[in-house]
Amino acid sequence: MRVKVETADAPQAIGPYSQGIKANGFLFTSGQISLDPQTGQMTATDVVAQTHQVMSNLGAVLAAEGLTFANVVKTTLFLTDLGDFQPVNEAYATYFESDPPARSTVQVAALPKGARIEIEAVAALP
Repeated sequence: MRVKVETADAPQAIGPYSQGIKANGFLFTSGQISLDPQTGQMTATDVVAQTHQVMSNLGAVLAAEGLTFANVVKTTLFLTDLGDFQPVNEAYATYFESDPPARSTVQVAALPKGARIEIEAVAALP
């Protein structure tokens, strides 16, 4: 069974995709960038501030299904500059108190709306 997940507390999709999909015991989130859910505009240029907004957006999609970051089993981080790895890592780590999920981090040429970071997540459903 495949179920679309949607919340007004995270930015609306800016293309043909869903904020999240529940399937086979998991929630798969679409990648989130630093968009304000109410305005659809970028919230910051600083990569640390962008990371916190991205995590807030991901948290809203998780919360729409009664989940938290403790349910996350895998994330993928997309950075436009791997030189941002350390500050992003420090901000990201604050969302996982123990047993952080598996993770991949890759550098990309560009992200939508000039974002410096995008993160997607996979969470296990209870």
